[in-house]
Amino acid sequence: QVHLVESGGGLVQPGGSLRLSCAASGFTFTSYAMSWYRQAPGKERELVASISSTGMTRDYADSVKGRFTISRDNAKNAAYLQMDSLKPEDTAVYYCNVVLRRFDYWGQGTQVTVSS
Repeated sequence: QVHLVESGGGLVQPGGSLRLSCAASGFTFTSYAMSWYRQAPGKERELVASISSTGMTRDYADSVKGRFTISRDNAKNAAYLQMDSLKPEDTAVYYCNVVLRRFDYWGQGTQVTVSS
């Protein structure tokens, strides 16, 4: 059974940093790309960043380029999202995602709040 568990969210001041983690199980982690999405109140869920199975290819939403870094540790079955220079508009619930056989799997999400 596919299981994704996010952690690392919290309250941070503008300009601050957070590192989100996603622990994955129930599938061959090394074979699949991983993604981070976010959903702010009243808005649709949006793709933030993706990383290929080997980690060689990384893609980012324009809104986070240069501030966020996605990474993965295939030995630990984990994906990460380093978020720097955070802005109030980054406030959202952040979700880890994997697509297996065209089906989306999601974690429970972790809340990130950027506020002074």
